[in-house]
Amino acid sequence: MAELLSDGEIDTALAELPGWRRAGDSLVRTVESPSFPEAVELVRKVAEAAEAANHHPDIDIRWRKVTYTLSTHSAGGLTQRDLDLAAQIDSLAG
Repeated sequence: MAELLSDGEIDTALAELPGWRRAGDSLVRTVESPSFPEAVELVRKVAEAAEAANHHPDIDIRWRKVTYTLSTHSAGGLTQRDLDLAAQIDSLAG
C-alpha cells in the first residue's frame, strides 16, 4: 500500500503543481478547454494515463470545464501516486 504524504510534503508538492489545490484528502484542479470536444479529448488522454498507472481520478465534465479530483482511497488520503498523476494531467493539459 502507498504511504500517506505529510502535510508538509503535500504543501511542497503543490508549489510545483500550479492550478492544483488541496480539498481535504484530495487534490483538485479544473481545466478549461477551448471547446467541448477538446475537453472530452483531454479526458480520454487522462483516462489512458490513469489506466496505465492503475490510479483513477474522479472526473466531472461541465461543458468545457473538467475537474479532476485525485486521492488514494485505499490509503485513506494523498500519496505519491496522486502527485504523479497530477503532473501527468498537467503535461497532457499543456
